[in-house]
Amino acid sequence: MALEFEGSLIKVLPEVTGQGKNGVWVKQDFVLETEEQYPKKACFTAWGDKAADLKTYSLGEKLRISFSVESREYNERWYTDLKAYRIDPAGAGSPATSSSAPAQSQSSSAPRQAPPVADLPSFSADDQDLPF
Repeated sequence: MALEFEGSLIKVLPEVTGQGKNGVWVKQDFVLETEEQYPKKACFTAWGDKAADLKTYSLGEKLRISFSVESREYNERWYTDLKAYRIDPAGAGSPATSSSAPAQSQSSSAPRQAPPVADLPSFSADDQDLPF
């Protein structure tokens, strides 16, 4: 499953290096912010060569990030990482988006319709006693 996030680069955190059993590793965290009515921020991690690729972009630049989500447990607490495996300028077409472009143009000829109102759940006054 490919996940993507598009936004402006607003912060690049310091590069972190270390020594592992497979040699030296490098990672760098960075933050993107969406341009919606209520902007959202997300912190991603770039590892190895992707950390070097990140240096080619400047603050304020719009980027598209392809990433994977990974969670792990430590001492009964959960930690989630958003690992960037592809960093592109937001306007650039990637192979994933360019191959899906014809499908998008076909679907744009047939407008999407909202489901009929009858298919939506109904709520009554009895539903107001939720425990939260």
